[in-house]
Amino acid sequence: MTDHALRLLRQHTHLAELAAFPFDFDLDRTDHVEEVRLASGAPLRPVAGDGAGGTYFVCADGSVLYADSEGSAGIIGSSVDEALELLIGLPGWRDHLDLSPSDGPEKILAQVTETEDEFREDYGLDRARPRLRAALGLSERSPVELIGMLHAALLRTEPDFLLLNAEEGGAYALLDGHPRPPLWEPVLAQGKADLAALRAGDRTAWDTVAGDPVRRRLALRAAQFDRADGDLELLRHLLRRETESSMTDELRLAAVLVGLHGHIEDLPLLHEVRETDFDTACGLSELPRPDADGAVLQEWARELDESLFGTDPSDEPPSTWTELAAAQRLTELARAALIRRLDEIEMDQSLLRRPGTPKALDPSPLRGLAHEFEQLGDRVQALRAQRLYTALQQTAWDRVSARRTQARLERETGQLVEAERTLAALRDTLADPGDESLRHWQGVNLGCFIAEEHYALTRALVDADLPEEALVTLAAADAILGELSGAGATAVRELAEDVAERVRNPRDLG
Repeated sequence: MTDHALRLLRQHTHLAELAAFPFDFDLDRTDHVEEVRLASGAPLRPVAGDGAGGTYFVCADGSVLYADSEGSAGIIGSSVDEALELLIGLPGWRDHLDLSPSDGPEKILAQVTETEDEFREDYGLDRARPRLRAALGLSERSPVELIGMLHAALLRTEPDFLLLNAEEGGAYALLDGHPRPPLWEPVLAQGKADLAALRAGDRTAWDTVAGDPVRRRLALRAAQFDRADGDLELLRHLLRRETESSMTDELRLAAVLVGLHGHIEDLPLLHEVRETDFDTACGLSELPRPDADGAVLQEWARELDESLFGTDPSDEPPSTWTELAAAQRLTELARAALIRRLDEIEMDQSLLRRPGTPKALDPSPLRGLAHEFEQLGDRVQALRAQRLYTALQQTAWDRVSARRTQARLERETGQLVEAERTLAALRDTLADPGDESLRHWQGVNLGCFIAEEHYALTRALVDADLPEEALVTLAAADAILGELSGAGATAVRELAEDVAERVRNPRDLG
């Protein structure tokens, strides 16, 4: 569909006034209550608003995203024309967000009638609706059809149209409460298809799937949750090829799935896999001896299966699915899931409690989130996770290490003033650690990393034409370098000389 109706509203004041009242689509209300952006970074253009503080945005593909003033958002149409069909045909659409075609025509019509009867007389709905619809050239659709269109549109909101608070980075809630498939379903779709092809004996698939590291991982995950007695030969084949990726979770999974069959003739294969390299030797170190019997092999596989794998995809750590989504370049699917998880932790840090020690928090999931965001290329969200991770560190060593990473992310996202402050706080901890964990920081890699980040920030400050700040940071970097010892200090001195020259001659060095 097109946005022909929007052009008509902009051209004809009387139509714009009719759209604003009684249909609450006001072209003069384009200032949302806060700055927002799409998580994907795609463009977003406000075109109208309503009396409750909500805003209608047009996305790059023409879809209309509605964001209310309470922090919820959702796609309501594939174009402005379609959104206006909804608003005109269902002026009480906000009261019907949780209706779906599965509710049936009788329930849908009853609810729509009840809503419209409440304001029909006061708003002159029966006169305004046909007039505006005809002027804009919009189709007349039944409430049942409009609910179907709205339901389909809402389900498209995530992952591609996830709306964020631009300043804080948190996500808007969904407008509706409709169930969505769990993350693992779209992530595993390719793996299930490939597993079916492997089971069908398609030899081309055996070579294609096994030769592709991502598809191989997905096929093994699909086999984890859909086990069949006839899979042994294809599992052996995938296991052999997975050694090309060295020690992965899927390599261990393949070894377990093979071992569960309890065939002693598989022990030589498993030991051959184990000896692929140092990492596989460590990762499969508890493999039964080559002369073990089938029962021992099966018991080894069963114990690992129960502790690490299992047959329910919902029991897998969320990172399994976000990492596999990212590996398939389902970037927005992975990003949306990661942002939602970070939001949950930010709102409720009790989610980080260690089992058995309810007063202690384990901040490591935040470090994992920061890493996954960086892998996606989303340093803004990585920094958000890293800042929360930094705030939860207990020892001086951990605070310094976390602040160094935080400063790097601030520098890489152009937040140079914030990076200066973070490094200043880092230096305060070095000067007064409060515990013994930093006793030897000058002689280990951490000291070199701290110095390197100071010099990197100095260079960024020069490039940003902030010479005074660059000189202050350079002085701090030189002071830290002066405390370092060992071979690492020698390597940092070369960087120090290069940065010092850049501070002296910023224009000459470009």
